[in-house]
Amino acid sequence: MAANSLTHDITQSNKEETRAPERFLRPAVSIVEDESGLLLTADLPGANKDGLDINVDKGILTIKAEVSRQQPGRPIYSEFEWAPYFRQFQMPDVIDQSKVRAELNNGVLTLHLPKAEAAKPRKIEVQVVS
Repeated sequence: MAANSLTHDITQSNKEETRAPERFLRPAVSIVEDESGLLLTADLPGANKDGLDINVDKGILTIKAEVSRQQPGRPIYSEFEWAPYFRQFQMPDVIDQSKVRAELNNGVLTLHLPKAEAAKPRKIEVQVVS
């Protein structure tokens, strides 16, 4: 990663986490950076699209997910806790918030957080003047 990496700018926010009246689980998250932006992946077992709420407000990315506590069949063994998920991150200013995309596949949330065009690296061509 480059020395001016965005990943050091994306920080966790505990703004609402400590005030929530109900117990939330913090999903495991990975964040990677490439030239185009950040890719955030979060494990949300039991979550579905209808119970998922992702928003950015005043530079804070919030991920909330309700999970169904009703599972088909009779549970034999489970290491998952069934509680809503909640996680917040302070977003770097260079993320183009209008182009953020989200995908949910088998309980794995993937957020594509693209850099604004002005923040992307750009090669400057040198002109030879004769």
